[in-house]
Amino acid sequence: MIKLISASERHKANVGDWLESYYLFSFADYYDPSNVQFGPLRVFNDDVIQPHTGFPSHPSAEMEIVTVVLKGELTHKDNMGNQATVKAGDVQRITAGTGITHSETNETDNPVRACQLWFLPNKRGLAPSYEQMKLDFLDDAGNSLVPLVTGQKVLENVVYINSNSTVYYGSLTQGKNYDFKTFKIRKTLVYVTEGSLLVNNVEVDTYDQIRLEEQDVVRLHATANAKFLLVDVPANEANY
Repeated sequence: MIKLISASERHKANVGDWLESYYLFSFADYYDPSNVQFGPLRVFNDDVIQPHTGFPSHPSAEMEIVTVVLKGELTHKDNMGNQATVKAGDVQRITAGTGITHSETNETDNPVRACQLWFLPNKRGLAPSYEQMKLDFLDDAGNSLVPLVTGQKVLENVVYINSNSTVYYGSLTQGKNYDFKTFKIRKTLVYVTEGSLLVNNVEVDTYDQIRLEEQDVVRLHATANAKFLLVDVPANEANY
């Protein structure tokens, strides 16, 4: 199964001037019973946060929260005593577990762009925890995929997540190809943040997403200089 979802089909949040947010899955004021999750991937939001605004302190539980900063920097604070600056090229993971209170705000004079992904954990009742890593993926992803977070322990220098899933950042110059090898028991989502791709011969433009199931390989061909996130998740609920 291959399903293309165009940029215009994303849900634009109605939250005021401080945030421009697009939801790829049901979230907050948007609910579509046919678009609740993709494997354990429950939330995928593309956010632009205006200067001196942000998400105030709020509770979260029983979710693995991943933030990939593409531009600018966010300030994180939580009730475990963590306080950190998450800059472009950094990846943050919050294990909400039994419960955490946290905030992510833009304390700078420039907008921040970040993608936020939530995964159902592979085990409930985990102790809350926090991890952040500078991966420089924005500079190092030339014509390849850079793993950002994973629950598959075969990868090194990557943020750990309590989910049998992996998030990659990809960058391909026009005309270049990359084959992502997968299995029919896995699912793949590709979200294009810049440029355009052919994904298994389907044209995917900026802000489009494509969801693939029961594939052996995901063939990526850049029809223009392209940047994208690729999410690899299990198809079987038992592996969440």
